[in-house]
Amino acid sequence: MTTTLTTPTLAPQLAANWERLCPLADLEVERGRAALLGDEQVALFLLPGGDVRAVDNHDPYSGANVISRGIVGSRGGRPTVASPMYKQVFDLRSGTCVDTRGKEVRRLRVWPVRTLEGDLYVLRGGAR
Repeated sequence: MTTTLTTPTLAPQLAANWERLCPLADLEVERGRAALLGDEQVALFLLPGGDVRAVDNHDPYSGANVISRGIVGSRGGRPTVASPMYKQVFDLRSGTCVDTRGKEVRRLRVWPVRTLEGDLYVLRGGAR
């Protein structure tokens, strides 16, 4: 879930711990975008309800940075993205692969995201 910060006093804390990636307006509903966070690629997804999810752009099955090009959907009420390479499906909340297509279970790292004054931020070092 995306946390929206509206209290101006939180801005200095945000600047110290969070990395600004882009204006929220740059994202399109159910269309992934890739962003560079240090030397890592993050896939960003704006979901129909307004939530934003950030996961690894690196597909752990193919080794390619393609998750942002995946197809957004849902499984059992959970938002998901299907890799465009071998079609494994990942839960966008936990990063867990929910359809391994016969392979071992792998997962994507997930970053906490926040918005402030129309910009999207990701927690530095916050991947889990």
